[in-house]
Amino acid sequence: MSDVAVGTLSSAPVSRHRGFARGEQASDVIFRGVLYAAGILVLTLLGLIIILLFHGGLPVLYAFGIDFFTSSAWNPVTEKYGAVVAVYGTIITAVIAVVVAVPAAFGISFFLTEVAPPVLRRSIGTAIQLLAAIPSIIFGMWGFFVVVPLMATYVQPALASTLGVVPVIGTLFSGAPIGTGILTAGLIMALMILPFITALFVEVLESVPPMFKEAAYGVGATTSEVFTAVSIPYGRTAIVGAVMLGLGRALGETMAVTFVIGNANRISASLFSPGASIASTIANEFPEAAPGSLKLFALLELGFLLFVLSFIVLAVARFLVRSRLET
Repeated sequence: MSDVAVGTLSSAPVSRHRGFARGEQASDVIFRGVLYAAGILVLTLLGLIIILLFHGGLPVLYAFGIDFFTSSAWNPVTEKYGAVVAVYGTIITAVIAVVVAVPAAFGISFFLTEVAPPVLRRSIGTAIQLLAAIPSIIFGMWGFFVVVPLMATYVQPALASTLGVVPVIGTLFSGAPIGTGILTAGLIMALMILPFITALFVEVLESVPPMFKEAAYGVGATTSEVFTAVSIPYGRTAIVGAVMLGLGRALGETMAVTFVIGNANRISASLFSPGASIASTIANEFPEAAPGSLKLFALLELGFLLFVLSFIVLAVARFLVRSRLET
């Protein structure tokens, strides 16, 4: 009788434990199913966007063929559309933004990781995060009412009188100082992507093993030499990935660029001249595009082009970052 009682008592906790294990396994299955559903939902939405843009732009390809990608025309009256001006403005402004933002990001990240005391490092880091959180339309309004007058009054005339007389590159800095234009749009985008690139640079540089830096200091290297000869080479692939991510962010910027780029459908060698990007063209022209019109199809094809450009840039950045982490 006592053996039965003992067996019953000893088996009760085991059964409760097995029941708990079965419940935990069921919850894991449900949780895993939710995660798979979320991942599939993201892929489904991405696929639907691609299909929408590609299918929506097919009529303009049927109408113009390859000429759509080689023509600079954009005339809703005659229904002649081309993507060259928008693609040119998108690439040039994004390149200007990266050229300006990357050196500044290196300087800020060097100061935060090697020079600044902890208190100042936290304060500046918080300020950078707040700068990254500012909506793009605020940058656009600030650029239009503050930066554009400064560019027209001081910056562009100074560049024209100095760099404008230099052979070859002087063409880039010639023309009337009207304030709005390709250069102004690139500078505004540089300020927008600067916090993003800086934060990634800081993360990469802080991941450098301390023993590498200590070894360099031990053989007499200075702080700047350690930064350029140890920290940057160690994280160069991830740094390139961060730059590519910033470039992808600049390619798709809309409202800030629309305010300051000038929104003119022409290509000029001067960076002072107004232009247009894919995003600004869509923002300006989409409200006036009638359903089923060739103009709407052209805008959808521009959206598809922007999607392809951004996807290529982000895919390259992802590949570089992953290869750095694997090594």
